[in-house]
Amino acid sequence: MASSKDYLDYILDQLSGLDDISYRAMMGEYIIYYRGKVVGGIYDDRFLVKPVKAAVVMMPDTDMELPYEGAKKMLLVDDVENREFLRELLDTMYPELTARKKR
Repeated sequence: MASSKDYLDYILDQLSGLDDISYRAMMGEYIIYYRGKVVGGIYDDRFLVKPVKAAVVMMPDTDMELPYEGAKKMLLVDDVENREFLRELLDTMYPELTARKKR
């Protein structure tokens, strides 16, 4: 099942308080970038983030889920209604994220 553009728009709106949020469509899903680094994505209308240490600390009881078959598990962000939490989550994760690979 592909993710809906409506869910993408909702998540982007929730993240609108952050500078330099972008996305890229990929096979019916969406990769989310924060200041040029991949933070996670939207898969099957779920917002999943990379399981870096900072994210695990902020969401210790969250589920690890597969974004798609054959991928590494990611953390499910289930508190997407809380803009302040999302801002803090991405800001806290940022130093641990790897830089976007140049093509």
